[in-house]
Amino acid sequence: MITVNLYYKGNNGSARAFAEEMEKSGIADAIRAEKGNLRYQYFIPMNDPETVLLIDSWTDQEAIDAHHASPMMKQLAELREKYDLHMTVERFVSDEYEADQKFIRK
Repeated sequence: MITVNLYYKGNNGSARAFAEEMEKSGIADAIRAEKGNLRYQYFIPMNDPETVLLIDSWTDQEAIDAHHASPMMKQLAELREKYDLHMTVERFVSDEYEADQKFIRK
């Protein structure tokens, strides 16, 4: 699994308005329905209300590449421009390290 954390930074609530429009417009649901998407969720850091974190997980690079080639990327770019957002990105490749499981309360 590949997880990409995208931090959308705006001003005067624009990052939150972007995330709300992504949800209300159905774009977020369309992305969630794409082949290989495992997670697509927005979060707002408690200590930074002008930032929205998107956690975006995919089965593999092929699924991400297909997503990047999809028509939704144009819609995303237009909304980012509309809300004048700037982004930083973190990318993680998951492993299933069993030794960590003893620290997880389920």
